[in-house]
Amino acid sequence: MKDSRIASAALAALLLLTLTACQTGQETASSQTELPAGVAVQVTEVTRQTISTQNKVSGKVVADGQESVYVTANAECIAVYVEAGDEVTAGEKICTLDMASTLSSYNAANISYQSAVQSYQDQEAIFDKQIALAEKNLNDLKALYEIGAASQAEIDSAELNLMTAQASKTSTLAQLEAGMQSYKSNVEQLAAVLENVDAGGNVIAPVSGTVVTLNAAEGGFVSASMPVAVIDGVDTMKVEVSVSEALIPKLNQGDEVDVSISSLGVETVGTVRSIQKSANAQTKLYTVTVGFDEDIEGLLAGMFADVSFRTETSENTVVIPSQAILTSNNVSYVFVVENDTARYQEVETGLSGNGVTEITSGLEEGQQLVTVGQDYLSDGDAVRIVSGEG
Repeated sequence: MKDSRIASAALAALLLLTLTACQTGQETASSQTELPAGVAVQVTEVTRQTISTQNKVSGKVVADGQESVYVTANAECIAVYVEAGDEVTAGEKICTLDMASTLSSYNAANISYQSAVQSYQDQEAIFDKQIALAEKNLNDLKALYEIGAASQAEIDSAELNLMTAQASKTSTLAQLEAGMQSYKSNVEQLAAVLENVDAGGNVIAPVSGTVVTLNAAEGGFVSASMPVAVIDGVDTMKVEVSVSEALIPKLNQGDEVDVSISSLGVETVGTVRSIQKSANAQTKLYTVTVGFDEDIEGLLAGMFADVSFRTETSENTVVIPSQAILTSNNVSYVFVVENDTARYQEVETGLSGNGVTEITSGLEEGQQLVTVGQDYLSDGDAVRIVSGEG
């Protein structure tokens, strides 16, 4: 019996040693697979680049063909630069007309229109502030009335002031809009006269090709009844897009644009050939013609194309991936890494385009910017930088 107790005790001791050894082995294995400390992030170095705001508009590819160049006015021809049979390129001068009076009228009408637009916007802003103030005054009086500190007569007076301000806004803006539309109509009529004419009175070739007919002679007159010239376009393609009046002032003939033709998987660069000076009567949009800087294999008339206009540009500025920027309570911020620690940094942004954003303040060239993992960070967190590969 005594021997049996001794054997049981020995077996228990052996089991205890075995369990202890197993636990020690598990803890060792666990410690060997434990991940390094810190939140895993990917970073990129802050650099300076050039960034452009891009406005993308969809259009269609059309074939260059024979095109008649009209000037819808009677004007004296001062100089002629080409002859029938000459080859011309888009944007080249065909002749110069005495359009000083028309150009002066157009510029004056445009200034008047812009002034009318500004006056409308200024008056609208003033009325909005007056109405907001009247609404606040009315709400304040209603709150005071609830506690016996204002009378019903005061509330009635405040309501009348609010209604008067709203009525004045409606009446005044209606009159200003009528005047604004009148100026706009005048500008569009004069712009139609100046179609294909630049600021110097030069008639510009809208397409490249051969001059097959020329009705301009030095000292003679041109009229709206016949084209100044007829150009047989070369066998090339162009893109026509329709843009709003808000974009037109930002565009210039000769500007480079980015063109994307998804059906061919082509990304290329084009050039603004011409900008229509009057809007389409139905759509109120302006036609912009874009030519290609290279021959594109497989390009056919009727294909869809996206044109991105580079309307504003900042050079040698801090540019970062837009995805790195976070926002909270209308505040934009990013995280940078300093000594394996995440640092919260508020930033001010500028232009945006193609997945990147300009930073006007808050970052400096050379800093390590967090581009992946920033959503999980707080200021002061330990981080470990990992590669984006694999």
